[in-house]
Amino acid sequence: MTESIDAVTRGLDDAFAARHAELAGGYGGSGDPDDPALVQAMQMVLHIPKADPPPRSALLAAAAAAAAALCLDPRVGPDGEWEQRYLAWKRSRIRKVARRARGAQWLAANEVDGVTVEVDGAQARALVPGPVGAIDPRIRKLQIGGTDLEHDEPGPPDPELPVLWVNSKLGMTVGKAAAQAGHASMLLAGALPVEQAYAWSLRGFRCSVRDAGPRRWPELCDRVRQGRATAVRDAGFTEVAPGSITVIAVPPGGDAPTG
Repeated sequence: MTESIDAVTRGLDDAFAARHAELAGGYGGSGDPDDPALVQAMQMVLHIPKADPPPRSALLAAAAAAAAALCLDPRVGPDGEWEQRYLAWKRSRIRKVARRARGAQWLAANEVDGVTVEVDGAQARALVPGPVGAIDPRIRKLQIGGTDLEHDEPGPPDPELPVLWVNSKLGMTVGKAAAQAGHASMLLAGALPVEQAYAWSLRGFRCSVRDAGPRRWPELCDRVRQGRATAVRDAGFTEVAPGSITVIAVPPGGDAPTG
């Protein structure tokens, strides 16, 4: 993504720019409805086979890419078939819920409106958001908790890709981390200039996901304060305290933090 932006954005059109402008405009203005069943959420499905589960870092990268891809998909744009469902969610208090699936469950989840992304053999699907009281029964029966994945050591991140740094101190489950990675990719896509966001889209919103330990985390927080990175601050509904910074997204081409 560090090659000439002009060379890779010749296909950038008004439709993509409109979707990006909507994403860049922020979210959450309308708050939650009085009826809990009408609370809006994006369901995310993580493919975690029992016999051969994927690496945690790859699965989180797939979840992040799927969330960004859905938020900039033509079907959520003006006059798109998913536009109203997407906007009802984006303009309320953002929530994502990650569920796990395997076998026939995973095949059924891919029949529900959404976007699937595969990264290094790991697969995740971001579904078109909607009210929690009207979740498709094929998705509602999928477990939210339970299976977790061991932390892996994927090596240095690709310098050409954004890096999502997960706050290892919080000890988030893979489902919670996937939802937070999805938040991070969505925020980063909106924060990038439209030309860079489009260039990222041409790479399928691929990103690297890495754990950040106590030595690296302060430097990443400094980048956020300097406007050089994007932070996800959790509302505290599950697992972590309200206001916790869960993931910090560093744009493509950024230097790797030291330590």
